[in-house]
Amino acid sequence: MQHLVDDFLQYLRHERGQSAHTQRTYDGLLKKFVAWAEKKNLTNWEQVELNHLTAFLQDERARILANSPKDSTRRLSSESVYLEIAALRSFYRYCEIEKLLPLNVAENLSLPRRWKRLPNALSNDEIDRLLRPETVEVTPRSLCDDAILELAYASGLRRAELCSLRLEQLHLEAGFINVIGKGNKERVVPVGSKAISALSRLINDGRPKLVKPQSPANVFLTTRGTKLSSITMWKRITDRVKSRCMGRNITPHMLRHSFATHLLEHGADLRVIQELLGHANISTTEVYTHVTSSRLRDVHRKFHPRQ
Repeated sequence: MQHLVDDFLQYLRHERGQSAHTQRTYDGLLKKFVAWAEKKNLTNWEQVELNHLTAFLQDERARILANSPKDSTRRLSSESVYLEIAALRSFYRYCEIEKLLPLNVAENLSLPRRWKRLPNALSNDEIDRLLRPETVEVTPRSLCDDAILELAYASGLRRAELCSLRLEQLHLEAGFINVIGKGNKERVVPVGSKAISALSRLINDGRPKLVKPQSPANVFLTTRGTKLSSITMWKRITDRVKSRCMGRNITPHMLRHSFATHLLEHGADLRVIQELLGHANISTTEVYTHVTSSRLRDVHRKFHPRQ
């Protein structure tokens, strides 16, 4: 059964241009089903029927409910089942297109409503504290960290997009960058003066000291001259948060959320934010309207005289 999964992953990679993260996620989810099917003496995909898929999903939900803390079981089980169904439906759709299986038994699996998690944005004061440049000791690493933080908030780039950003994608004199996002889709994102200044300092004063003979053309490099990984970028932001005594857990994605939330709060059009974030569907961007609505309610409760 696994060989068809491998063919599907190749299709995602070469035909659909899906990200490595999506490929790993679908691979792991489908491997779960293959392992479950083998325990049920199902040795090929043609033996799989709709009742097998629903039984597998019920087992997965039961497993999560049994092993997760009570306060997170609803969200975890809903999200897990949603992803499992999405993976199975996508796999069977591929097999249908390529005529690899006689029947698409997953087409009647309906996606459950996803558990909505509202984006967690930073306040303006928190942004100012986090983005304040290092003044005690300016090093190539500190210049790199300053540029990462400024660009993440100025452009709303995903962590993977920041890590993969290359010098030829920067057009600082014109005030924009080219971003290669999910599915290898390219978009143009404007960059403000503070981010441009931080990037210029890095490129002129910091990056030349990090470059080694085998260094790639990525904007952000480690002290060894290698491409910055997602995990390393996460750790660097965590270190900066600790040094500023922020008192809360701040992730790279929260800077992306803050970018979108603050734009919307200051009157930006939702369609423009969708384009800047690289969202394929406007419904993904609409979650930010719930954030601003909740903040409006907080302001109303605080300042309206008849509360």
